[in-house]
Amino acid sequence: MDIRWRYWLIAIALSFSTILVFAEGTETWEQSKFEELTKGTASGVAIRSAGGLELAPAFKSISTTASAYIWSIASDPEGNLYAAAGSPARVYRITPQGQSTVIFEPQELQVQALVVGKDGSVFAATNPDGKVYKLERMEAARGKGVGAGGDSGWKSSVYFNPDTKYIWDLLLDPSGNLYVATGDHGEIFRVTPNGQHTVFFTSDEPHIRVLALDSKGNVIAGSDGSGLVYRIAPDGKAFVVYSAPKKEITALAIDGSGNIYAAGVGEKRPGVPGPNIPLTPAPSPATQPQRPGTITATVAPATAPIVIGNFPMPGAGVSGGSEIYRIAPDGSPSSLWSSHEDLVYALAFDSHGRLLAGTGNRGHIFAVTGEDEFSDLLQASASQVTAFAKAPGGGLYASTSNLGKIFLVGASPEAEGSYESDVFDAHIFSRWGRVEFRGAGNVDLFARSGNVDNPDRNWSGWQKVDLQKNAEIAVPPARFIQWKAVLHSGSPAPRVDSVMVNYLPKNVAPDFDEVTVQAGVHYTPLPKVQGVNDSGKGAGPAPHFDQPPIATPDMGSIGVKWSVHDDNDDEMQYAIYYRGDGQTRWLLLKDDLSDKFYSFDASLLPDGGYTIKVVASDAPSHSPGDALSAERESSHFDVDTTPPRIEGLSAAVESGQIHISFRAVDSFSPIKRAEFSVDASDWQFVAPVGQLSDSKEEAYDFRVPLPQAIDASTEHVVVVRAYDRYDNMSAAKTLIGGRNPAGN
Repeated sequence: MDIRWRYWLIAIALSFSTILVFAEGTETWEQSKFEELTKGTASGVAIRSAGGLELAPAFKSISTTASAYIWSIASDPEGNLYAAAGSPARVYRITPQGQSTVIFEPQELQVQALVVGKDGSVFAATNPDGKVYKLERMEAARGKGVGAGGDSGWKSSVYFNPDTKYIWDLLLDPSGNLYVATGDHGEIFRVTPNGQHTVFFTSDEPHIRVLALDSKGNVIAGSDGSGLVYRIAPDGKAFVVYSAPKKEITALAIDGSGNIYAAGVGEKRPGVPGPNIPLTPAPSPATQPQRPGTITATVAPATAPIVIGNFPMPGAGVSGGSEIYRIAPDGSPSSLWSSHEDLVYALAFDSHGRLLAGTGNRGHIFAVTGEDEFSDLLQASASQVTAFAKAPGGGLYASTSNLGKIFLVGASPEAEGSYESDVFDAHIFSRWGRVEFRGAGNVDLFARSGNVDNPDRNWSGWQKVDLQKNAEIAVPPARFIQWKAVLHSGSPAPRVDSVMVNYLPKNVAPDFDEVTVQAGVHYTPLPKVQGVNDSGKGAGPAPHFDQPPIATPDMGSIGVKWSVHDDNDDEMQYAIYYRGDGQTRWLLLKDDLSDKFYSFDASLLPDGGYTIKVVASDAPSHSPGDALSAERESSHFDVDTTPPRIEGLSAAVESGQIHISFRAVDSFSPIKRAEFSVDASDWQFVAPVGQLSDSKEEAYDFRVPLPQAIDASTEHVVVVRAYDRYDNMSAAKTLIGGRNPAGN
């Protein structure tokens, strides 16, 4: 492919990916998108996926335990909360007022799951090689011969021993049957109220991680291995309702309409079927008939769960982020939410029917309201939000790990919340103008500025922006700025949709990096790439894209190329001047250039030494009188377009050899080399008499063997040529033999 076509194709491709933004006068910084707003700091404020801010639910810490991990929580009708914890392994009883009591301390490493019965008894499962314990108040357990564990007001007894490695989850149905989800063999046990136990369901998955109960009494179970969601009828007959794209189901929730919500994490291993392929366990009478094309698969066992600090942690150590799926009552699945950073550990519904997702490892709680519609609702002062439970007044309890804490998510929004934006770098000392605010309700806006990127290092104080008047920002001119919104509850509900800051960067002169001049080169411009977008919003002016010219050899041209930048990212125009050695006045060569290169005919300049000067001006981006310019001189260069002269060429036959002599003379530069040819033979280098070729005049005197015998009827042609330092060449010839053996 011709090189010019190759450059042209590159330019066309770049035109789709590279955008030019020329800064002219007032610029703006706008924040409204979710990805922009998540860079700021929210306190009592939720960030909507569609963009904008609103008040978050009331959120407060009510208890900090001595354990690093809280895996499961459950509440009783009085609002008391029970927490299953590890490191150390304990069950805590926490009152609505936040008073915490240890009611159980087992010998196992951690308490993984718990549920509360109708009579107030607590069932707690331990790991590893654990058991299910029943915890009862002392008066309820009197006369049963149980041993003490934890607080003296509670008694504990082994309720069920599944003889398996892991117990992951517990579930109580309305009849008091306890379902126990286990690992290693993927079994679910059912324990009746009178203590009789049976294997309720056996999966070909290694772990059954989570359990839920639908309105028809079916047990919904999620697995680890190939991310299956099972619906298991009361008689133990199962059907896989969904094979998730992720390998592990970490949380389940079911709404009043029968939709199943499942959270999946981790990448499936090669060979494990992907999404939307129905998988069924071994056929049973209750298994629904397969449609044509349905695949029945048995999945190889997975490895044991990741262990952190000696404690297995569901979802830990996985890659690929997490997703939340909705499985409709008719069985059709859809993806609601996904994240590359956050792993979902818990799902629950708040009093408004919103699906809440507790995540790690940033401790965020998201409210998911539809497909790709959500709010980054809250952030806990811990790494993982691991479980939810009902709280008095329509709120929710939320537990965390790293550190083991209990939080209360209120049913109503905070009375007041604040949000501090990311720090904006204008890159240049700037004046701040008006704020363009879109929102509703009672919102106060503040701003501050500074000249270092850390606001704690002597910035100006927060200044209120009067949104009811001209919304001017009364902070000092500076390089950096930040805004803060304070939302106050009321009607209408406060909301921030977007904040746009107008600013005027101080104009600074262009700054040259270099100017280069190259003789024998011609620069050809590529097609222009034009366009504008808002990629610079929030990150300062977007840089220009300089299209590289096509450089082709051309002895008759001189190419000038320069590199210059402008901190304002202004559009610039250029002028080129030249000055010969010994001259004092700069002469204009070309002006009104927009490219950063220029080629001209070398013959316009007589042979001699020269210097080029390039002047850059930002006038196209500024009003007359406000433009600034800069200039840069090139290194000294020589122009030599005149070839050397060949003088005194002679050739004669002497003693069976051809004796050749001549002089090469140049008016400006030294002779670089000389060559000769006899009878169109290959060119042969010849050195000057003094061997060194370093002068404007060189003499050549040498002998070469005859190519054949000379007689009166034979002619031979001798041609010589000489080059100067700039490869200008001249040639001359002479004849020997024949009628004019020494003629020219």
